[in-house]
Amino acid sequence: MNIWIFNHHAITPNMSGGTRHYDFAKELVKRGHNVIIVASSFHYSKYKEMKEYSKDKYLMEKVDGINFIWIKTPPYFGNGLNRVKNMLSYSYKALHLIPKLGLNKPDIIIGSSVHLFAVYTAYRLSLKYDTPFIMEVRDIWPQTLIDMGISKWHPFIIILGWLEKYLYKRADKIISNLPFAYEHIEKFVSRDKVVWISNGVDIDNITYTPKKKTRIFTITYTGAIGIANNLTLLIEAAEKLKEKKDIFFRIVGDGAEKEKLKKLINEKQLQNISIEDPVAKNEVAKILLSSDILFISIKDSPLYKYGISMNKIFDYMAAGRVIIISSNARNNPIKDAKAGYTIEPDNAEQLVKTILEIYNLSQEERNAIGEKIRKYVEENYSINILTNKLEKILKEAIDCKNK
Repeated sequence: MNIWIFNHHAITPNMSGGTRHYDFAKELVKRGHNVIIVASSFHYSKYKEMKEYSKDKYLMEKVDGINFIWIKTPPYFGNGLNRVKNMLSYSYKALHLIPKLGLNKPDIIIGSSVHLFAVYTAYRLSLKYDTPFIMEVRDIWPQTLIDMGISKWHPFIIILGWLEKYLYKRADKIISNLPFAYEHIEKFVSRDKVVWISNGVDIDNITYTPKKKTRIFTITYTGAIGIANNLTLLIEAAEKLKEKKDIFFRIVGDGAEKEKLKKLINEKQLQNISIEDPVAKNEVAKILLSSDILFISIKDSPLYKYGISMNKIFDYMAAGRVIIISSNARNNPIKDAKAGYTIEPDNAEQLVKTILEIYNLSQEERNAIGEKIRKYVEENYSINILTNKLEKILKEAIDCKNK
């Protein structure tokens, strides 16, 4: 198959963030398929350009057998009008540029949200090349924006709502990484059209080794630093445990709340917690494997009524360390693994109690928990297993189109 994927925010492992489409594409290439990923090189959380263009409007690059086409888009910060301009720029440029590059005709085209303009571009090109069109929903727009407090009568929301329904009806198949996304999508199209393919992890990228006992007991969070990540909870826990000199907290990542959290740590004069800059995806494993506890915090919000599928969850699980997840989301891979710890959101007292419970376990007991988590992710969320499902869906869509 010759597969084209349009994902505005796709990245490679030398950048920080989720590598869903890189991981799938790498496995598909191993299986003999050709994959092109069309992305913007302006990083969505670092808010910086990751490539050097000179006067060019795009770059072509081969990474681990995957063909990346990077589109130059205007800079922005936060979620204002400039971000919308960035979205529209990507979609417009991709729609008009790709047909001029002399690429071999695709067998199938995937358009992936977050934003729907990228999906619309994929749909338009699927018409041009007369190929099946797969819509991937990684964030349910505009419902997510409404749940975040934007009025459903805002003109931008109305436009997105129309575009969402339009694309659902025209997709040959709809993939979502959210396990309960079908409950929303089936309001507009048949439930049979929707397939759940979770995020996962390339097991080969994180070589499991049992943790050895060290002088400092480390609790680590890696990833986005935003309101939804609710990391003030970790700072509250650090404050309550500041007298335990052998317990240390790390927050590694970037995002809109980073400076606010730094200021809070300085105000509290905490010496037992650090906020560090993000590292490339291929360096995250070292941080995870050096930790005793890996922490995930998910704010209690209507945003998660369709479930969660955060990349970090599966990276954490592959590291084989004890995991604490603070969440009321409908699905919970940590609980499903029957290992690790689940606590209520916004409950610093419970977090501290859980940390101390794990701290007081023997190293052998902690390693046994980690090994169980690792085995569960290998059997259920490895990229190899998930690609089997994706490959089957793509082949079925092509066969159906060719009948």
